[in-house]
Amino acid sequence: MRLALCAWIATVAAAGALLPLVAPAGWLLEAGVLLGVQTLVGAGMRRAPAGRLPVVAVQLLVTLLLLTFVFVRREAVLGVLPGPRALEAFGSLLAQGTADVGRFAIPAPVTDGIRLLLVGGVLLIGLLVDALAVTYRSAAPAGLPLLALYSVAAGLSQDGTRWVWFLCASAGYLLLLLAEDRERLSRWGWSFGPAGGPARPTSPDGPAPVPVRGGRRIGVLALGIALAVPAALPSLDGGLLETARGGSGGGPGGGTVSAVNPLVALQDSLNQPDNRAVLTYTTDAESTSDLYLRIVALDQFDGTAWRPSERRITELPRPLPPVPGLAPSVETDRVTSSVRAAGWYAQNWLPMPYPAAEVRVGGRWRFEPEGRSLVGDRGQTTRGVRYEVESLAVRPTIEQLTDAPDPPQPLLDEYTRVPDSLPAVVARTAREVTVDASGAYEQAVRLQEWFSSDGGFRYDTRVKAGSGSAAIARFLEQREGFCVHFAFSMAAMARTLGIPARVAVGFTPGVSDGSGGMVVGLQDAHAWPELYFEGVGWTRFEPTPSRGSVPEYTQPDLPSPGRPSVPEPRPTGGAEPEPAPSRSSECLAGYGEDCGAAAAPQDGGGGGRSLPRRLLDAVVGALPPAAGAAAVLALLAFPLLWRRRVRARRMDEISAPEPGERVEPPGGALVPRDPAGSPGGPPGSRAAPAGRGSGARALAAWRELTDSAWDYGVPPLESATPRAAAERVVRLGRLEGEAAASAHRLATALEHALYAAGARPAPELAEDVRRVRDGLRAAAGRRERLRALLLPRSSVRMVWAVSARWAVLAERWRTAAGRFRRSAARLGPSRRRV
Repeated sequence: MRLALCAWIATVAAAGALLPLVAPAGWLLEAGVLLGVQTLVGAGMRRAPAGRLPVVAVQLLVTLLLLTFVFVRREAVLGVLPGPRALEAFGSLLAQGTADVGRFAIPAPVTDGIRLLLVGGVLLIGLLVDALAVTYRSAAPAGLPLLALYSVAAGLSQDGTRWVWFLCASAGYLLLLLAEDRERLSRWGWSFGPAGGPARPTSPDGPAPVPVRGGRRIGVLALGIALAVPAALPSLDGGLLETARGGSGGGPGGGTVSAVNPLVALQDSLNQPDNRAVLTYTTDAESTSDLYLRIVALDQFDGTAWRPSERRITELPRPLPPVPGLAPSVETDRVTSSVRAAGWYAQNWLPMPYPAAEVRVGGRWRFEPEGRSLVGDRGQTTRGVRYEVESLAVRPTIEQLTDAPDPPQPLLDEYTRVPDSLPAVVARTAREVTVDASGAYEQAVRLQEWFSSDGGFRYDTRVKAGSGSAAIARFLEQREGFCVHFAFSMAAMARTLGIPARVAVGFTPGVSDGSGGMVVGLQDAHAWPELYFEGVGWTRFEPTPSRGSVPEYTQPDLPSPGRPSVPEPRPTGGAEPEPAPSRSSECLAGYGEDCGAAAAPQDGGGGGRSLPRRLLDAVVGALPPAAGAAAVLALLAFPLLWRRRVRARRMDEISAPEPGERVEPPGGALVPRDPAGSPGGPPGSRAAPAGRGSGARALAAWRELTDSAWDYGVPPLESATPRAAAERVVRLGRLEGEAAASAHRLATALEHALYAAGARPAPELAEDVRRVRDGLRAAAGRRERLRALLLPRSSVRMVWAVSARWAVLAERWRTAAGRFRRSAARLGPSRRRV
């Protein structure tokens, strides 16, 4: 029961790594209770005289009944029996759960479908762990399902607490290993001292305490290596999506931040069937068409992806410092906006109009000066936050943009850098589009018009997302994509022309709620390029067709003071709508406070990536090395496991013989006998002596002795008598004292079993075998002991057994084939006669 309890603890500890992926965490308590019932059922079955497979089968059946009662009891027969309707409900829940996983970003809400996936997955992992560690008495392989559970969860979680879950999972696994060793030693009846010899027998009240000092040392050393080595190795980049890290450090200038690039989450948001509300706000702006709510700027392009640079962050100043590059001669209006984030929307960058002049917000927020963004510190997110932003509506004239002087050289060097991997078609196309333009401003306007109207581009949110050099070249060739492709491509092309450029990610202004406020939904997620003009600063452009609003200063031929925001098109691509989320809520007019969590540019530990993409990346990336490692480990561990299995079977035979067994001399034929001990073999054969199983016990003990000696370098000599063989084992194995006497007693017991007229009881056979093995181990060197453990020489008997079995099957096949040919030959003349 102790081992089963430790298996339950290890599984729950490893499942804790899933907590950062979903919210709230009540599902883990439910999974722990159901897993406890499953464990108790297994413990009860193992006390009954049942085989191992029936134990696992009954546990699996009970698990199905539990899941039926918890999730689909209304459709089940009598509330627990899974009938056709219950199975159909299970299928529906699984489909909804899969859809919810694809719809929500981390942390995802625990919908009914996701809860079924989580609880059912933990129960299946727990069943594997219990079967391997408890039912089949192999705790070491039970670490593989635990590792799979932890690895997938840790690969998806990026909230900075992965080391906590690693400690929990590893501690649970070490506890399982120690429990298995303790139970094995308690079955032996002896605990061993530091030198490897017997220290003291078990007490009448129970097994004596097993020293775990060595196990603790090994565990501490392993944990130390696992924690220290990754810290010393160079870190690997996270790819397209990189986790936001809040700065620590003391003082106003302490800490750095590398922001989140919500590329995939942005596409997922645009493809949502319901435009759920993310933000609601009121503003005193005359027009909201240009009131884009900016989250973060992506200013580093390395050829693989656009991502934000690592920047210093400071305490939030009030007011914010002056806007870099903005001259006093440029007209600005001060706009005040009061914003409220939805209760489910949790990411650590604060959406606000650009450029902000002052922000009033509660909580732990810090300021990133380069992008003029606010980032949450120590777990601070936007979940339910209310804040007020005073921003500047910058209204430059066309002349001010046209006559803008050259930007400072450091800024020019940083924001016009393009990677060597950028295909030549990007720069060539940029020059062709702007061939007649004079100056940076006219070039920027030509690029915007080419993307939005003249270039024949089509807006499609179903196109595969990508921000690298190859994705940009593919977009210019295929000419279909969504805002990410337009923004990234225009920014890259502007840089090739020597115009400082970056990409902003955030939301378009949204729609009116009919009562003076504005509502920003998931489908308002957007990306746009920002180009730098000295005297004006970072300036928004809108190359994406039918999205947002084209700024007034980029429309020299349009005299209208502004243009209202264009309604956003529905996503195209012809794909069928996905199943609705399994937890529904009312979304009036496409928005509301509690429309449920959905995929959006979130942090919350997910780095903005949608759960299925992160899960797919983690699983696909981990499958080849995990499969290779599992194959190698299985191959290396097979001799060890086979030898342990053979030893356990022999020790059980020695300790608990059964009547009616057959005695097999080392080189002779099987000699059966009935329970009374009467001979039952062929004439002239010697029957096993009378006595309840004494012959089979002695033979099993002798085989274990010879194989143990073989493992430590003393090969068996089949031509020697038992007495001579024992003397050889004592001499070559350097046995002394009790170990040598035990070897001789085992030889004597075998001789009596094979040749004596009457059986002699040998109650100490098992202890004699253990003494010989301990003596061989004590006399061997460290290398020999390791060889005997990991690659025992006697495991070659497994190959011999397979070869013998194959020879028997081949002989049977040849015999059957010969009979068939002879029958066919006899049948042939008969047919001819007919």
